[in-house]
Amino acid sequence: MKIYQQATSGSIIINNGSLWRLEIPPGKPSRYRLAQLDDYSKLQRGYFLWKPPTTLNLRARVSSQNIPGTWGFGYWNDPFSILTGPGGMIRPYPVFPNAAWFFFASPDNYLSFRSDKPSCGFLAATFSSPRVSPFIQVPQLALFPMLIFRSWSRKLRSKLSEIIQEDSTKLDLDVTQWNNYSLLWKPDSVEFCLNGNNVFTTDISPLGPLGLVIWLDNQYAAFNPSGEIKTGVLKSSTPAWMEIDELDVRQD
Repeated sequence: MKIYQQATSGSIIINNGSLWRLEIPPGKPSRYRLAQLDDYSKLQRGYFLWKPPTTLNLRARVSSQNIPGTWGFGYWNDPFSILTGPGGMIRPYPVFPNAAWFFFASPDNYLSFRSDKPSCGFLAATFSSPRVSPFIQVPQLALFPMLIFRSWSRKLRSKLSEIIQEDSTKLDLDVTQWNNYSLLWKPDSVEFCLNGNNVFTTDISPLGPLGLVIWLDNQYAAFNPSGEIKTGVLKSSTPAWMEIDELDVRQD
């Protein structure tokens, strides 16, 4: 497994061969800041490496309980990326999300399409969606400028909640201390464990293949029940960092 590093106004350092430190500096809400490790940056989605059953294990800690932005680790299909490679378009269009991950989102975020699921905080979460183009399944997406009208965007959000299956639970722990995280992705379920204890099991299992992602950034996105849509970047008065150790991903 080859690990790619992405750093936008951030830094990534490896110590002792296995300890990764991802850090983004403080700053005003005018610049996107990212530090990311992944194994898919130069691949088409159909060639992402991981299918169930597979297990992710690692140790992690972060600098604060409430980092402005998002951070996490797990598997996803990089649904919004449009990427050009030396031979042409690698990922030429967006797709519906498929993911299984430990995910933190600061309160500015609203990342659930359902009103009965947590929208921010530290979550164990999954998304499972069809592989068809969003523009085929939801042709209204082509009318993106219409999202300025709340009544229309509420209808779109309701439609997306029918297509995108999701499940999640909020986790209560001190993320600034070293914790052991484990994610077992099966064809019909996903199991999340913390420090050897199962904390969440769901039968909403994403469709593969997916890529490994470990990231820290200052971004936020919100699509709340009122139909309001907001995206942007957040300010921070202090550096934010994540340390990862004992990373192990294996096909079971």
